[in-house]
Amino acid sequence: MTIIAVNIAVFVYVTLLDPSSLSGSLTIGHAQLGLSEAALGDGGAGRLSDGSVYVTDGGDWYRLVTSGFLHFGIIHLLFNMYLLYVLGQMLEPAIGRVRFLLVYFAGLLGGAAGSLLLDGGALAGGASGAVFGLMALAFVGYYLNGTNPLQTSIGTLLLLNLVITFVFPNISIGGHLGGAAAGALTALVVMAPRHRGYPNWATYATPAAIMVLSVAIAVMTVQ
Repeated sequence: MTIIAVNIAVFVYVTLLDPSSLSGSLTIGHAQLGLSEAALGDGGAGRLSDGSVYVTDGGDWYRLVTSGFLHFGIIHLLFNMYLLYVLGQMLEPAIGRVRFLLVYFAGLLGGAAGSLLLDGGALAGGASGAVFGLMALAFVGYYLNGTNPLQTSIGTLLLLNLVITFVFPNISIGGHLGGAAAGALTALVVMAPRHRGYPNWATYATPAAIMVLSVAIAVMTVQ
């Protein structure tokens, strides 16, 4: 619920800067917080939905995180927050708040790295990478514990969202796939059955390591 509140707060901030963002228009708030290779690298210029130009100086590495709380329109926000609520109700009690937060940020940063790798420098944002990370965590978790994930609601949800990712325009394919990859890798330890014998500390260290790896990929991509 705290993560949802932060997403809503960022959306309100962007809306107050320019109410046209409610309809999905690219506004100054998106230019301030969104993810792009230029904004992380040497800087560059882009164009907002009203035709005005914005300029970034580069080196804005905070955008790896802020872009994960940025949304393009009210529908984008509501869809992601609904999925986050559903997945949070299922996963947070099962793995605990700290692990849930670590997995969330592993998916968020994995999505940012994937977006930089595959999306061609377009301005990107949204909680979708983190949400895909949670879906992949649950999907792999079911498999590791002897349940066919394709026979569960999580399997259906993940497949449906993958179809949406590739069918509809203006969706960050790299962000979704990067988040899913981060969540799946994290699940190999966090969701492993007890007989695998992983130490407790490894369930915290694994998502943290995925975060570090994601940032490293982002840095190598930009440089």
